[in-house]
Amino acid sequence: MNWAIIISILLNCLFPGIAALDDDCPTLADGDSFSQTQLLDRLTHGCRYDRLERPITYSETGQRLPVDVYMRAYIYFMQNLEAHDLQFKIYALLQMRYLDPRLNFRTVSPKRKQPILGEQQLRDTLWMPHIFLANERDSSILGMAEKDILTSISPDGTVIVSNRIKATLYCWLNLKKFPFDEQHCSTVLESWMYNTSELVLHWEQKRPITFDSGLHLTEFVLQKSWYNETVINADLSDLRHGAFAGNYSSMSFTVHLTRVVGFYLMDYFLPSMLIVAISWVSFWLQADQAPPRITLGTSTMLTFITLASAQGKTLPKVSYIKVSEVWFLGCTIFIFGSMVEFAFVNTIWRRKNSVPVKKLNSKHILKSTLSPTLLRRKSHTRSKSFSGVALQKAMDAGSLGGEPNFNNYLTVNLPITTINEGQVLGNTHKKLDVNFVESAFGGMAAARSTGTVNSAATTSQCGSNNRLDNTSRETLNEEEADFSGWTTLTPQEIAIWIDSRARFVFPVAFLVFNLFFWTFVYFI
Repeated sequence: MNWAIIISILLNCLFPGIAALDDDCPTLADGDSFSQTQLLDRLTHGCRYDRLERPITYSETGQRLPVDVYMRAYIYFMQNLEAHDLQFKIYALLQMRYLDPRLNFRTVSPKRKQPILGEQQLRDTLWMPHIFLANERDSSILGMAEKDILTSISPDGTVIVSNRIKATLYCWLNLKKFPFDEQHCSTVLESWMYNTSELVLHWEQKRPITFDSGLHLTEFVLQKSWYNETVINADLSDLRHGAFAGNYSSMSFTVHLTRVVGFYLMDYFLPSMLIVAISWVSFWLQADQAPPRITLGTSTMLTFITLASAQGKTLPKVSYIKVSEVWFLGCTIFIFGSMVEFAFVNTIWRRKNSVPVKKLNSKHILKSTLSPTLLRRKSHTRSKSFSGVALQKAMDAGSLGGEPNFNNYLTVNLPITTINEGQVLGNTHKKLDVNFVESAFGGMAAARSTGTVNSAATTSQCGSNNRLDNTSRETLNEEEADFSGWTTLTPQEIAIWIDSRARFVFPVAFLVFNLFFWTFVYFI
């Protein structure tokens, strides 16, 4: 029979008061004979252990030291980031380790080398540091409550608690380069009620963050991860720590995720390129074919708007401009531009008058097309300058002594040369017949010599005829200089010319847009 039991029985019989005291604080003598439960009950008895009070240790100088809690995380599943809610989910095993000298049983049970193991029931009997996820939206213990909490007490009093948790965490995404973005999402752990003078959090020295080898994400690729330890300063305006001011220990681990763009390339970017290219088919249709060109333009525009809106529904409404929005806006401008080009060439096609063009190049054709009324008015005025203005100047110059000249004797109707619409304004325009003008004025001189006009008047009139002849020749030379090299184009020819240029300008402009866009995406 065990002598300890015999002595306990004798003391209980002889000294009942001492036995009652022993019942209030059970002895730890001969701890090797206790079962695991008995030993744990004696270690955590109220006379020795207060689960509401943290473990207290002192330095060599007698200074009270904070509790050092060491953490480790094992991530075995991570759900894709949900951009519209700015959150992500992780399934992880969180393990924390700390030393509680009150649970040291190495001296009372030297033969017990294995740690005491338990689940939630053991955990509920011990003091636990209150660690919470600072950026959590929701969290819970996985599985049944008693199965997924593992508690271990080593002979030296080291307590290890492991929890399998599922947590939904906020991740403030930066979507400026969506869908070519890279995200950094953190998991932040902080002490709830103990400041740095009472509790300090640390990451384990060896492999603090571990990812399951089978961890895969469908939309992202895990590039790397890192961890950090810091101190959070809380004041009375920060209720995150129960409205207790002070410095609180905090630690975090961050994952670097890169979005896989294959889905977006196949479902958004490539179809949008094809839709823009389809809108260019309008340039190969004749300008007067309004129904097919309108149908093609409106259908491509509506299809593209539907595609862009479908992509935008999965994203939050942020205040900044995203790269995807720049792409869709650029493609929309190209599709809209093709419709505007059709409206322009269709308007030109329906014109009835030809347009004078100085040279057959883009600059002069567009200039003549945009302002055809001014050019026609200018050419029409120049064609009449000889018959009206030149003749009047010549008659004014022939008046004697500055006296007003009166055309009371003879009226000569000269032929007026006009430039008809569609006539080539170049080497083909007709010159005035100078001989005809000379004969006309000669006839006028003869008529005046046979009338009541004296010889002096006749001589003066002949002098004016000579001056008129010189003035008309100078006017003809100016007209030839102004219209030298000019030609005319019909509205249909101009419309076809614009369509032919649009077939080249629009694809080249779209290639330039793509060059700048993809350079910004991958190199800036």
